[in-house]
Order: sequence, then structure tokens, then C-alpha cells
Amino acid sequence: MDKGKAIMGSGRRWAVDFSDNSLTPYSRDIPDPPGFSRASQEQDDSTVSKQKKDAEANWKAQKAWEVAQAPFKNLLMMGFMMWMAGNTVHLFSIGITFSALWQPLSALQGVGKVFEPYKDNKVDLLAPKLVFIALNLGAMVLGVWKLNTLGLLPTHASDWVSSLPPAQEVEYSGGGIAFH
Repeated sequence: MDKGKAIMGSGRRWAVDFSDNSLTPYSRDIPDPPGFSRASQEQDDSTVSKQKKDAEANWKAQKAWEVAQAPFKNLLMMGFMMWMAGNTVHLFSIGITFSALWQPLSALQGVGKVFEPYKDNKVDLLAPKLVFIALNLGAMVLGVWKLNTLGLLPTHASDWVSSLPPAQEVEYSGGGIAFH
């Protein structure tokens, strides 16, 4: 029976036989479309797996850089919030300031966990980690600056008066008149 011809009298009104009875799998009646190469289908598995590994390494490197640059967005948002809080000492400004200090500190403690999914022999994570650390240190500097503008850092001599020993009194007398 010819390929693609209808089978009549088999109980069905219309049926198509798609079975290929030819000896070679590529001897078909329909020619291949222009630009199609059967050799490209039969690529070596090692080449395909190498390409997949390279693509995965590129994806991991790209994602590592995205994670490394994420603190920059947080830095801008936190700076805006600190600006909106003003320079007076009240609960809101203190809360935002300590949040600006705590978030980068906790992020710095978990640098290894943050970049763990992107570990690969082909991906260099040193530069993204350094950028991540630098941006978080910048956020901490912003928080310390805000503490200073609020007057909560002991930067003046008057802040340390309580730790100074008491001044010794010195009596002066001049001539014969004594002052009591």
C-alpha cells in the first residue's frame, strides 16, 4: 500500500497509513527544505553538552553580577528614606538609621550563601563578591553618616566630659586680701 493513501473498507470512513516501509530512514518522497542539513541533527553529544555548560556558566555569571549590583538599588532607596526622615531625633529617623546599618551588616555576614547558587568552575565570583561587599559597606557608611547628622555619634569633646576626671580647684590669692 502506498504511503499516505486512504485505507478503504476498514470500518472507518477515512484513515491514513503513516508507516514508513522503506529500508533507509532518510529515503522519503518529500525532499528536505532548503537550508536543512541532516548533519546538523547528528551533532556529537559532547559538543551539545559543552555548549549547554558554557551557556549555563554565562547565565550564572550574569545572575551573579545582578545579585552583586542589587545593594545599589537598596542604597538609593535607603538614602531617600533617610532624607525624608529629616535631621531631628525621633523614633522614625532612628528606626530607619538602624535599619540602614543592620541590612548591610546582615548581608555582609551571608555573602557566601548569597553567591552559593552561582558557584561553578567556569564562573569567577571574586569580582561580583567584591562589588557586593563594596556596595554594602557604602550603605553602612551612609548609616553612620546619618547617625552623625542626628548627633548620636560621640564626635565632640563635650560628648566625653563624663569620662574625664574632675578638674582640681586651684585657689589664687593676691596681696593681703583673701577672697572666700
